[in-house]
Formats: sequence, structure tokens, C-alpha cells
Amino acid sequence: MVRTASQDQIKKRDKMERIFNKLVRDNIPDIIASNGEESVTRILADEEYKVELYKKLLEEAKEVISSKNSDETIEELADVLEILSSIAELNGKKLDDVLKTANQKKLKRGGFEKRIFLEKTYKK
Repeated sequence: MVRTASQDQIKKRDKMERIFNKLVRDNIPDIIASNGEESVTRILADEEYKVELYKKLLEEAKEVISSKNSDETIEELADVLEILSSIAELNGKKLDDVLKTANQKKLKRGGFEKRIFLEKTYKK
């Protein structure tokens, strides 16, 4: 027996809400509206914004790890970079400050180009 959805069921399904409860990029509410949907949003205070940025950083880092090809990896890294920029700004800095510090650390301690994997150390 094949069951078909009633008009009421279809309307209810079409009006189903989806819960996200996460930080999104600034233009996402406009994109949602252009797709004929409504969104409920709010502006975060600094401390909650900081917490949500860190959650977003972890989310995007996981997406980098699970990316399937180099184009997808670059897309996800771009998301990570945007989040890093926002975290820097929240701390009164710019992404250039982060990059400058990264370059200084690289000069002092090196990068990861040599692929060195430290297994253990011994006291002499």
C-alpha cells in the first residue's frame, strides 16, 4: 500500500523549523530570506561571541580534516582564516598581527616543512 501525504502534512512539513543555534557568516540571513525562508537571529555579546567563535573554529577545523580534495581543503581553510581574523579583532588585533607573530615564531622555532615527528627525548 502506497501512502501519500495529505495537504496538511505537506504544509506542516514545509513549515518545519530547523534549529541551528550557531554562529553564521554575516550574509547568511539574507541568503536564507532570498530562498523564501525566515530566520530568527540575535546579536551576541562579546563573551558569548568569543565562545561561539571558538566553537566555530573547532567545527571548521574538523571540516578541514574531513575534506576530500585540495579544493575543498582550501575552502575550509578560508573559513578557518575568517574565524581567526574575527578572533583577532575581538582581541583588538588584526589578522596581519597574527601573521606577523606566526612569521616570528617560524623564524625562531621553524615551520613544519621538514615533517619532523618527535617520538621522545632522554635526559643526558
